[in-house]
Amino acid sequence: TNMTEEKSVDVKQVLAAKFEPIHTTYTERDTILYALGVGEGYDPLDQQQLQFTYENHSNFSAIPTMGVLFPFPILLQVGTGQLPGLSFNPMMLLHGEQYLEIKNTIPTEGNLVTDARISGIFDKGKGALLQIDGHTKDASGKEICFNQISLFIRGIGGFGGDRGPAENPVSPPQRAPDCVHKDKTTTQQALLYRLSGDRNPLHSDPDMAAMGGFDRPILHGLCSLGFAGRAVLHHFCESDPTRIKAVRTRFSKHVFPGETIITEMWKVSPTRIVFQCKVAEREGIVLTNAYIDLHGASSKL
Repeated sequence: TNMTEEKSVDVKQVLAAKFEPIHTTYTERDTILYALGVGEGYDPLDQQQLQFTYENHSNFSAIPTMGVLFPFPILLQVGTGQLPGLSFNPMMLLHGEQYLEIKNTIPTEGNLVTDARISGIFDKGKGALLQIDGHTKDASGKEICFNQISLFIRGIGGFGGDRGPAENPVSPPQRAPDCVHKDKTTTQQALLYRLSGDRNPLHSDPDMAAMGGFDRPILHGLCSLGFAGRAVLHHFCESDPTRIKAVRTRFSKHVFPGETIITEMWKVSPTRIVFQCKVAEREGIVLTNAYIDLHGASSKL
């Protein structure tokens, strides 16, 4: 019954939950696989794309949004629906928002450690908003990136908790975008992107997708974010990954593999690009509340 659902949130216990540090060891192959997974390399003669997809390129680099991968194993733990002070049906979990801040250039291979904790649980009435903070460092202790992941759990609101900080919506200016980038995803995009770590069957198994209410598997929201990140990287950063400081988005609607992602971008200040993503084939906005912050032009981290 609903009564027992409401009792399934113990805020103090949730906030005190401890996670083991996440160790990530990856190679150039993983860095290239991530880049291919978010659509890079579709023009194999483009030096700017080869920079992220060919290890012998003189400027071989990781695409900055690769930083979202490092805290991902935490989502597998949360996705079981069993946390200290919190139990829920895993099918009711939605990835709501993602914020990524790049502290130092993401290495093309390395050993990284991510410490994650639950930084907030908020009562949104229809559900609970779970906020997870992850700090990723290299073996020497240098901070590489910070992620904040917001997860929405439908159906377990009304436990009398804090509603959380006021929304701070990011809206595009009321004018035509400064730049529009169109990228057709491939029909196997989700099957490729999942090899970077998110093996949720919603993105690969037609039967599981049907249980989630979709007539076929959907693309990962973080894959769509990678497409948007590439658009900003190539159009506003001269393809220099060290220019990207932070990325934020809300996942508003799904994309089906094979659809065309349209990224509309507005330069609202010298260091902020506001963007939104649509698909050409259907109505609706896929990524909203979104921006990428840049370092000044001369900054090399």
